[in-house]
Amino acid sequence: MNDAALLQAIIKNAIDGIITIDNRGLIESINPAGCKLFGFLPDEVIGKNISKLMPNPYHAEHDEYLARYQRTGKPHIIGIGREVKGLKKDGSIFPFRLAVSEVVLSGRSIYAGFIHDLTKEKEAEERIIQYAAQLEKLVEDRTADLRNIVDALEEAKAEVSLSLEKEKELSQLKSRFVSMASHEFRTPLSSVQLSASLIEKYAQSFDNVHITKHVNKIKNSVGNLTGILNDFLSLEKLEAGKTEVSFSRFDLVILAEEIIEEMQMIAKQNQSIIYQHTGLSSMVNLDQNLLKNCIFNLVANAIKYSGENTFIEFNTEVTETDCTITVRDNGIGIPQSDHKHMFEAFFRAHNTGNIPGTGLGLNIVSRYTSLMNGTVNFESTLNKGTVFTITFLNRNED
Repeated sequence: MNDAALLQAIIKNAIDGIITIDNRGLIESINPAGCKLFGFLPDEVIGKNISKLMPNPYHAEHDEYLARYQRTGKPHIIGIGREVKGLKKDGSIFPFRLAVSEVVLSGRSIYAGFIHDLTKEKEAEERIIQYAAQLEKLVEDRTADLRNIVDALEEAKAEVSLSLEKEKELSQLKSRFVSMASHEFRTPLSSVQLSASLIEKYAQSFDNVHITKHVNKIKNSVGNLTGILNDFLSLEKLEAGKTEVSFSRFDLVILAEEIIEEMQMIAKQNQSIIYQHTGLSSMVNLDQNLLKNCIFNLVANAIKYSGENTFIEFNTEVTETDCTITVRDNGIGIPQSDHKHMFEAFFRAHNTGNIPGTGLGLNIVSRYTSLMNGTVNFESTLNKGTVFTITFLNRNED
């Protein structure tokens, strides 16, 4: 293959467009890639001015560029190359990279233009620009959202701090009120209790059952109010974290017998509290005051929710590993639906009716038991009675 044929084959099969023009700007040749790029057949462009393939302003300026180069020898495009726009047959415009070389052949100058389509590159650049703009917008939006969240968190923090401060003030006010109420109520209640006892003593000579009846009512009412005060004071100390546990070794049977003696005095007519201890030892290591309060509450509830002429079973058991306290009654029982709420503060079972109570006793029992590292559980059947069980690990250390 000779040089001319080789050159012709290269031009024909080049992937970029190649166009040659004369010194007047008229197209002399165009390769297949160039025809495909611009959408023209060779016959439609050969002999035509190259400006046919250029949109404005390149269309109007091209001939002047060529004439200036021929006059001055200073290239504007020739030998330099740059990005320009092309005009297709269908009127659409596309970007391409143009490199122009001057070739002197048989004593005349021919200008060869090498055209590399930049459509895909420009589309990719445009997508990148769009993505960058979208990303920037997204970052701005997210930054704004984050700033709003931070502002909201700061505002919420301020509100929480203010709420906590107010809650703290309310808690302190409540503590002061409970302490004051306890002091202020206890004094007149003690006076009423003393006066009732004196009335009962002075009225003995009259042997009047009505006086005795009403004096007992006064005493019971004072006892109920004192119990309510004690419950509120206990709850307040628990809530404030002021309840301290003091473990000591003591005889559980002696404590139980003291409790029975006191509780039997407030039992209903013909109500009997039956106490039994199981185990070779009766020594335990617990907080005696807290345990006494727990047992008092459970036995008092058994008395309150059981009828006259009934038995209340109070059992203690001490083994090498455990200490168990059980209080069983055959009273009104607890509805199944209320079981899960029984240790909540101020909750009372729906079948208690007009039986007085604050709904604090079992909550205090549960919390005192927990402070002594114990557990409290119960089983109850409606109208068939309830059994409460408190269990502690037996602490043998002195």
